[in-house]
Amino acid sequence: MSRKIKSAEEILKEESGELRSLRNHEKLIIGVIAASWAIFQLSLASWLILDSTKTRAIHLAFALALLFLNVPLLKRPRKGLKFLSTLDKIPVIDYLFAIAGVLASLYIVFDWEGLAMRQGMPIQRDIIIGLALIVLLLEATRRSIGPALTIIALIFTAYAFAGPHMPGVLAFKGVSLTKYLNQISLSTEGIYGIPLGVSASIVYLFVLLGAMLDKAGAGKFFIDLALSLLGKYKGGPAKAAIVSSGFTGLVSGSSIANIVTTGTFTIPLMKKVGYPAKKAAATEVAASTDGQLMPPIMGAAAFIIAEYVNVPYIQVVKAAAVPAFVSYIALFYVTHLEASKLGMKGLPPEDVPSFKGTLKNGFHYLLPIGMLVYELVVLRHSPEKAAYNAILVLILIIFAQEVRKQFLVGDKNVAQALKTGLAIVFKGFIAGSRNMVSVALATASAGIIVGIVNMGIGGMITMIVETLSQGNVFLLLLITAIASLMLGMGLPTTATYIVMASLTAPIIVQLGGLYGLMVPLMAAHLFCFYFGILADDTPPVGLASYAAAAIADSEPIPTGLQGFAYDMRTAVIPFMFVFNPDLILHNIYSWPQGILIFLMAVGGAFAFTSAVQGWFIIRNRWYDIPLLLFASLILYHPGSLISIFNKLNINFFGFDDSQRYYMYPVGLAIILLVYLIQRVRMKSEPQLA
Repeated sequence: MSRKIKSAEEILKEESGELRSLRNHEKLIIGVIAASWAIFQLSLASWLILDSTKTRAIHLAFALALLFLNVPLLKRPRKGLKFLSTLDKIPVIDYLFAIAGVLASLYIVFDWEGLAMRQGMPIQRDIIIGLALIVLLLEATRRSIGPALTIIALIFTAYAFAGPHMPGVLAFKGVSLTKYLNQISLSTEGIYGIPLGVSASIVYLFVLLGAMLDKAGAGKFFIDLALSLLGKYKGGPAKAAIVSSGFTGLVSGSSIANIVTTGTFTIPLMKKVGYPAKKAAATEVAASTDGQLMPPIMGAAAFIIAEYVNVPYIQVVKAAAVPAFVSYIALFYVTHLEASKLGMKGLPPEDVPSFKGTLKNGFHYLLPIGMLVYELVVLRHSPEKAAYNAILVLILIIFAQEVRKQFLVGDKNVAQALKTGLAIVFKGFIAGSRNMVSVALATASAGIIVGIVNMGIGGMITMIVETLSQGNVFLLLLITAIASLMLGMGLPTTATYIVMASLTAPIIVQLGGLYGLMVPLMAAHLFCFYFGILADDTPPVGLASYAAAAIADSEPIPTGLQGFAYDMRTAVIPFMFVFNPDLILHNIYSWPQGILIFLMAVGGAFAFTSAVQGWFIIRNRWYDIPLLLFASLILYHPGSLISIFNKLNINFFGFDDSQRYYMYPVGLAIILLVYLIQRVRMKSEPQLA
């Protein structure tokens, strides 16, 4: 088991860039840089006032410095080039890379007035430093998250210059070197664009909050709390894994970190009550991947969505709430069906933690999260202010926790307790900065693609996609979903979302309107976001599946396939909210109406899940499945039944779309019919139960 868990931890270390085993003075250098980054970001949220361009440049400089000092140029030794894959020290070449990266990213700060005066007419120095920044950024991104995003950025760059020489529909007017650099690295339209701006102003603070909670011990508390509530029930450990992953996902932007934090405990417990290794790992994969759907952070994308759609952040939370909770409840139902099929029981009482004891010892971990939600939802403070205040509360809790521990063991050395608390805080600062490196680099590199698209490629892409989809909105969505899944195999969720949203979200809205489907821009953006997340467990790459499989001692590819099968209940939701924007509460302002939509969507998710899993109250027969799928369609999209009758020229009691909610009883009646059919079958054939 230890070897497998180590493998999972290695995957996490690779994702966070913690590859080198460094000497003490090198650890000190990196620790000082990482802690300084955290202090800089906290200062921005409290007293330090800088314009957005300087903030973005300094943010990127910290990320580049940490990346080059932590991650070697080559991750595997090659003959004659071993000095490029050094893991036991930082070689001189990487110090030079780090210094060059910092200077190149800060050039826009040092000479902002000169660049503004020379807008569109860069001098030779501007060109050299602008090119150097792009090369260093793409190399840092390659080291951090692999070659995929770097290759995509280079393809777009090549196309920008080769456009005039492309055939037919692919032809593009092209750009000059000066125009390219002015757009990408010498202004706020490319690298220093909106994605990096959101990373610098908001995302860092949420990632820091998650890292500090983890260092304080909140991860273990969330797991124990979930087990104390659910461990004794049928398939209890799997249900506990979902709840604990949901808690962790509130502030975690990484499915792999979520798996290593919660899966190390929950996967062995799932196996203990009878889950096969593959299904135990797949459950954790599905739960941890879906953690990125959960507001308030949503894998860092919530804030970028707010900027792109130009709405208050709370509107993104409102839109994301129903789909996220429906998806999680449906996964909960999946584990119940699996437990029913396998005839499982819960954990023995001695393995279930005491709820009162767990809550008593860890209640303080809920206070920062409660503070965060209260400030965002009730007080409507800005995300950065809410996260900053939650971090302050957490820092006070960490110190109080350490003082309490000292008193409990009979040692009243308050100074020692405060020293330990300070060490935990700084470890949290360092972990938060390490976790942010890949996000900052991904958003900056994705900015290259966004900048090129904004130079005029967007219209050509619209034409190509329209040709491929042949005017069929469903086919357009399917193309977008497949492209997001394929792109997401090699990219972090945030980068996948940025690229796909830049390329396809406006097209979904535009082409949908041309063919009679009014798609809200929020729905199009959330559609791209959802399928970027699902790529995390899509074989053959899905690193989340590899991490969970390493813990469960199962095969990664079958684990990924099983996890993707569980995620089918999530994959259907984006299609539904594009066709039925009620699911993202678009133009819904009534609490009773919102609750009705949510409850019916849960019913639709249960029906769909039962159809896909082949089990309702007993094993399905072939005729149960179409009934369940039809019920699911009606409960997800009640207006679809009216549309079907209209297309058949049938007047369904004179109903129109404004009376669509009257269709809900039809969906519920179909589920009741399947239930009664299976009850009858279960009585006549008891062995099926």
